[in-house]
Amino acid sequence: MAGDKRMELSVRSERAILVGVLLPNSSANPAAPLDELASLAQTAGATVVERVTQQRTTIDPATFIGRGKVLEIAKLVKQHQADVVIFDHDLSPNQLRDVERVCDCKILDRSELILDIFATRARTAEAQLQVALAQLEYTYPRLRHMWSHLERIGAGAGAGVGARGPGEMQLEIDRRLVRDKVSDLKRRIAQVQSRKSREVSTRRMGHFTVSLVGYTNAGKSTLFNTLTGADTFVEDRLFATLDTKTRRWKLGEAHWALVSDTVGFVRDLPHHLVASFKATLEEATHADLLLIVVDASDPQAPAQLKSVQKVLLEIGCGGQDAILVLNKIDAVTQKEELAYWRTQFPQALEVSAREGLGAALLAQSVREHMLGNLWRVKAKLHLADTRGITFVEKFAQIIARDYDAQPDMVLLDMRISGRILEQAYQHASPLEIVRKTADRNGTATVTPLKVAELFAHHAVADGQPANARI
Repeated sequence: MAGDKRMELSVRSERAILVGVLLPNSSANPAAPLDELASLAQTAGATVVERVTQQRTTIDPATFIGRGKVLEIAKLVKQHQADVVIFDHDLSPNQLRDVERVCDCKILDRSELILDIFATRARTAEAQLQVALAQLEYTYPRLRHMWSHLERIGAGAGAGVGARGPGEMQLEIDRRLVRDKVSDLKRRIAQVQSRKSREVSTRRMGHFTVSLVGYTNAGKSTLFNTLTGADTFVEDRLFATLDTKTRRWKLGEAHWALVSDTVGFVRDLPHHLVASFKATLEEATHADLLLIVVDASDPQAPAQLKSVQKVLLEIGCGGQDAILVLNKIDAVTQKEELAYWRTQFPQALEVSAREGLGAALLAQSVREHMLGNLWRVKAKLHLADTRGITFVEKFAQIIARDYDAQPDMVLLDMRISGRILEQAYQHASPLEIVRKTADRNGTATVTPLKVAELFAHHAVADGQPANARI
């Protein structure tokens, strides 16, 4: 029966037909609307044998694409011996059921495909809990059309006293089991979130934290490896990274930060998936600085950046400092490509994670932002406070030392950042500031903007078509 085909939602090693509908406000690339869906299907392990697109002003309530198009796809299923038809949209339970009845094969929508990829890529216990919750929340309203064992049970001859009557439908039992499982998963995830929030908050108190965020396959993991010297798994596929990784990043001059590689975003990411993976993005929501990585060589980069902006605002990152990083500049073939970005985002930094180009400038910019405004300071420290003196001399530029100003004290004339000066009060006791003036020599290479401000005055935020940038 058609319902039995939905028992297994995986598409590994299956022959797939892709279906896309171009609606008036579609976010897909009009030139190649199914390219991203094809990449998702290949990431999940399917083999794409056919692509079908259709232009419509409105969707068909019964089958999404109309009865005639469904019959056309059914013929293609037989012709190519396809195992699954994947829609580049979210379908209602009724639409899934009606299309399955005609095509007589498994039908998946975009959310189910993404969930399948997440299920195969999740490695940590936390990510696996998030995947399980997202799958159940997606499955719950679709139970009626996913199973065929919906007969009533627990009634009739043989039932004990008080158990006679219409009984309880198997569907109702399934729903109750799913609700109980969802509650259990939410409780366990809440424990993980609480623990991770404490870890991230503690880490931020002692360290400057940076998170790499961006569209999936923008090159975040490659950049992460280049910056930290790590050996994080890198693959030219969507969602190669699902588990957040954090490493030390040496910024030069004895300074370093903690940088995290996070899961990539994708357009039309289901809301329940964003909510479920908020714990996975905890590093981004608590980071001191976001590096928004964009694949500058991708023709769809402006549209992808709009999707990233949307997700960042949804998870509450609108007020965080951010720098736009244009990655893969070595792969840009037309000068007009970079001209667009330089005009729209003059503060963006250009890098090639694979070649290492621009990494030094990126580190310098992050270091200057981390340290804050530079100050010319004269401060007294006690000679016995070797810990405090060592800290100041390590992280500040010492211009002069005067040991005769006061017995058992040293007067340091130095150039020091605001952040290091704040930390010096914790390391040096006592620390007496004799004079403090702004240092005009301290000029930042790039001034980070708030996430909401970064997009506020650019065409990307207003839904500029991807092909309108050249």
